[in-house]
Amino acid sequence: MKQLLTLKKTLALLLAAALLLPFFAWAAPLEPLQPEEAAIAAISDEIIEEEITMAAAITPGIDLPVKSAILMDQASGAVLYAENEDVQLPPASITKVMSLLLIMEAIDSGKIALTDQVTCSDTASGYGGSQIWLKPGEVMTVDELLKAAAISSANDATVCLAEYVAGSEEAFVHQMNQRAQELGMQNTTFLGSTGLDEAGHLSTARDIAIMSRALLEHPLILNYSTVWMDTLRGGETQLVNTNRMVRFYKGATGLKTGTTNGAGSCLSATATRDGLGLIAVVMGADTSDHRFAAARSLLDWGFASFMQAQLSPPENLLPVPVTGGVGTQGVEVVSRPPQEGILVEKGKLEAITQDVILPESAPAPIQEGQELGRVAVCVDGERVAEYPIVAAGPVERMSFGRALGILGNNLIAMG
Repeated sequence: MKQLLTLKKTLALLLAAALLLPFFAWAAPLEPLQPEEAAIAAISDEIIEEEITMAAAITPGIDLPVKSAILMDQASGAVLYAENEDVQLPPASITKVMSLLLIMEAIDSGKIALTDQVTCSDTASGYGGSQIWLKPGEVMTVDELLKAAAISSANDATVCLAEYVAGSEEAFVHQMNQRAQELGMQNTTFLGSTGLDEAGHLSTARDIAIMSRALLEHPLILNYSTVWMDTLRGGETQLVNTNRMVRFYKGATGLKTGTTNGAGSCLSATATRDGLGLIAVVMGADTSDHRFAAARSLLDWGFASFMQAQLSPPENLLPVPVTGGVGTQGVEVVSRPPQEGILVEKGKLEAITQDVILPESAPAPIQEGQELGRVAVCVDGERVAEYPIVAAGPVERMSFGRALGILGNNLIAMG
């Protein structure tokens, strides 16, 4: 009897082990979350409620808990709010906005493709900081490395991509600084592609907003910057976005966090609501909670204060007289209002006026689509935008030979 009981216990243990084995087989390969990732994954509703409450209590310009900040309209680049926006500070991993911009441009130009296989170098593998623990010789696609860089701010993945695009990180950093100058980022110097603290590696809230705006011109980045959680290596490596606003802020589109001892907590937060896109950059917060609350406060204020107004083209535009042209007294014109509309303060729709500016005449030849004038858009009498008026069709120039031919034809027609 005792042997029978022992046999039953043994069979029960074996059955339990068989049932649990698939769970352990699935769970075992998962790498532990990085400390920041684990903290993000454990975010509770209470934390977000505290963030919302903190943001509501912040008044931009009075008690924003950061060293510098800016709020920019994504469509026009207009600055809606700024505080110490040109003070140079360490940008931490927000540096990767420029790295991602160059990678997006390389993809758009056909230089690289998302399906390309990239081999990790010794340099990238040993880079340190936030990482996905790439091993020398390990191969991932550009798409996978982009996930790691944009979602989890992985330095090793970023350096892999930098080396693949430019041949070395040093050459890539040179391209970063060139692109910064082209964009008008006058107070930025990059010394690395990832944002680790290094003396002289500096940027500003304004410059970060400028490069964030440029990055958002590439719709592909939203496939990465808006992702809250994902995996790599067949599910073995977990990715959690370091920017919790993509999960907890309505309309969030990204974009990049940054945290180091030298920089403090930084964030470029982007969001779109009802056609209005905003970019909020905060730098030098003393805590991560403060950076998210500050960015949330700026975005909330922007969405509460401004809107994107659609413009109707002016009616009954008169033809523009053409001098020296063939077969016409004038050329028909059409206007082309911006598809995205214009930024206006809420409550100012009735204050919008449009003034048509056209020349008294225009010389031939005229090409179809050629700009002949402008429409000036004003709010309360102040010009806030312009858009073109163009020729609806072509007008050829009258030459001596053509004039002689027309005269001859007319004489023949008269008999």
